[in-house]
Amino acid sequence: MATNQEEVKLLGALASPFVGRVTLALKLKGIEYEFVKEDLQNKSELLLKYNPVYKQVPVFVHNDKPISESLVILEYIDETWKQNPILPSDPYKRALARFWTKFIDDKIVAASFKSAFTVDEKEREKNIAEASEALLILENELKDKFFGGEEIGFVDIAAVFIAFWIPLVQDVSGLQLFTAEKFPKLYKWSQEFLNHPVVKKSLPPREPLFALFKGRYESLFNASK
Repeated sequence: MATNQEEVKLLGALASPFVGRVTLALKLKGIEYEFVKEDLQNKSELLLKYNPVYKQVPVFVHNDKPISESLVILEYIDETWKQNPILPSDPYKRALARFWTKFIDDKIVAASFKSAFTVDEKEREKNIAEASEALLILENELKDKFFGGEEIGFVDIAAVFIAFWIPLVQDVSGLQLFTAEKFPKLYKWSQEFLNHPVVKKSLPPREPLFALFKGRYESLFNASK
């Protein structure tokens, strides 16, 4: 646990899946922290001070030392607080975990969002195909209950985007990108993951996020008419 001598802050926005990763890691570790809500349309002086390069969330602040980028933050948290490890101890397995988290970010996150929030039909179809291909690769990689084995690990935390945010944006847009029929193992994993008691407590309320993304979706497509 974080002691009274430790100051732990997380600058974030509830709609961000990258912030969701860090929140989940902190909850799994049992680390007490202060959540500082950021409005990305009106960025605070604190955010600009702590992340002057990207000016984005999440920013994790430990004893006034800021760290940016969700995967970097997850590794820092795991190395600083040893309880409930999220990365494997074996170097090869750690390397594989890093590989798959990068794969999720490079091949699934952007393509999935663009599948829902792209007006151009050809561009949308291209992103749907790219996201679907990547999800199938990940489906074939899943060997156990979780990517971390019997316990939630680094790849599972990175994949919170798939379990929570993809169903959200596909409900907004009417897409059928991630379904039990297309990806049975991955879908079963997502249900186990979302029903984990710590994950349940960590995720933001769905309805306000649905309303937020629905508003963005409608504004985007109304503007294109």
